[in-house]
Amino acid sequence: MAHPPIEAYDELDSTNAEARRRAEAGEGGPVWITALVQTAGRGRRGRSWQTASGNLAATLLLTTNKPAGEAAQISFVAALAAADLAETCLGAGAARLKWPNDVLVHGRKAVGILVESGVRPDGALWLAVGIGINLAHAPQDVERPATAFAEHMTVPPPSPLDALEVLATRFEHWRSAWAREGFAPIAKGWTAKAHGLGEACEARLPNQTIRGVALGLDSDGALRLKLDDGAILRITAGDVFFGGG
Repeated sequence: MAHPPIEAYDELDSTNAEARRRAEAGEGGPVWITALVQTAGRGRRGRSWQTASGNLAATLLLTTNKPAGEAAQISFVAALAAADLAETCLGAGAARLKWPNDVLVHGRKAVGILVESGVRPDGALWLAVGIGINLAHAPQDVERPATAFAEHMTVPPPSPLDALEVLATRFEHWRSAWAREGFAPIAKGWTAKAHGLGEACEARLPNQTIRGVALGLDSDGALRLKLDDGAILRITAGDVFFGGG
């Protein structure tokens, strides 16, 4: 399946920042922007994201007419594509998905996804789908245990550009399904690789922490959490931790 063109740079401050600059200048993509080095990479909630040599940092800039709430589902598309890349390199079953878009390789975080957006003058949304993948190196001193593909391979991991070819192709596969059929095929694919469903978890929301059992995705991508009193709560934003966190 054909994918949008790839523009590769030796160094950028951040591939998401470059996508935002282009979007605010009127560009709509679709185009992949990648850099061997990011000097100011960012993760969710303002966290920094390190791009060590040999790792992948890439952002897809595209435009959509979907409303903002629905457009946010593209983070699940990104997670599925990254999981497919991981299993291409490491074998079936190596990747699991933790809500909303964490990709775990043998139980440790190997992928960061950051989606940013804005409204164009014509009313459409631009989306910057940033994906960072630990191909060769995992960061140290991070909040959650991390890993890199190389730790689980007997041969060198793919180069960032070779990995992006696979990622972009799988992204287009899932994005096309989402465009044709809505969220249902994305939810099905995500659930097949889901980590922690049916298990007790802790949802850390912006203003409170809630404990319950993760039941699965709602029809729009929200996480359904069963509380001790039997009530079902929809989690639409926050971090979810299983077991010891």
